[in-house]
Amino acid sequence: MLVMTLPAPQTDFDPDQFRMSIGEHLDELRRRVIRSLAGVFLMAGVSLFFGRTLLAILCRPLVDVLGRFGLNTQLAAFGLTDAFMTYVKVSLIAAAALAGPWVLYQVWAFVAKGLYPRERKAITRYMPLSVTLLLSGMGFVYFAVLPMTLWFFVAFTAGLTVPTFPSLTPAVPMVAPAEATTQPTFVQAVDGDPPAPRNMQIWFDTREGRLKIMAGDKIRVIPFGAAGLLSTHFDLPDYLSLVFQLMLTFGLAFQMPLVVMAAARIGIVTVAQLKSWRRYMYFLMVVLAAAVSPGDVVTATIALLVPLIFLYELGIWLAIVSGRRAKKEASKGDRD
Repeated sequence: MLVMTLPAPQTDFDPDQFRMSIGEHLDELRRRVIRSLAGVFLMAGVSLFFGRTLLAILCRPLVDVLGRFGLNTQLAAFGLTDAFMTYVKVSLIAAAALAGPWVLYQVWAFVAKGLYPRERKAITRYMPLSVTLLLSGMGFVYFAVLPMTLWFFVAFTAGLTVPTFPSLTPAVPMVAPAEATTQPTFVQAVDGDPPAPRNMQIWFDTREGRLKIMAGDKIRVIPFGAAGLLSTHFDLPDYLSLVFQLMLTFGLAFQMPLVVMAAARIGIVTVAQLKSWRRYMYFLMVVLAAAVSPGDVVTATIALLVPLIFLYELGIWLAIVSGRRAKKEASKGDRD
């Protein structure tokens, strides 16, 4: 009687079965780079089409703050190419952000071939959380940090008064001509634009917070600033540089939970140490929030301190959960 024996199922990962030659690695890298660039170019075309809208969305926080102070809601473009180059810069950054998940997937598909299954599983498990934290940090900047920052700087700039000094020469009284009218002149306040403005008609658009004049057949805007020492005209490239720096800084800072969890998993610190360091970490967070947040120190510090504390506690919770999961997987492997 012929007895056939089946081979025992292989439970261990054999990296020799997935080895690739140098030429195969280079060919795989070339395919991933081409696919990544194709995704970036595609998103660049989409972003350039909607570049004006993206630029208006990014400038909206500053426009709102200027309107609340009753100032001109326009930004300045002092250089001839400032507006166009800023438009291109915003479009390309938006394209990189939109194509980021696709590029990360291509990088991951190339790197994953050299990782063990448990390493792949650990990375893919927390990658969505990392992207979510990154977007949350950027959104927190746009809706919370940026308005407070702009409010402080605009209020400081508009609040600088003109210094008064005693005059060295006697003032000459001004005598009004006899034909001058005693009736004051007012500028009409309109919600939007008049339906049929006449030539050289001036009005104040309460909806946009702008002083306008009908010059010929086109509506023009008359810039005006605060009645102080400085004129409140802010440069467009400088403002967007501030926005991008804050978004990048807070987007990376919101990766704190994953950093705390990774430090605990590697063994640099323990969960007990992370819990015992709470008072010191909270103190450092208060100092950091007070140093970063301008304006009203109490309100701004609390607004920044709350998410930092939450992120630190989230990192401790992730370290506990990942540690328990690692123990379960290790015990299951021992039983198998």
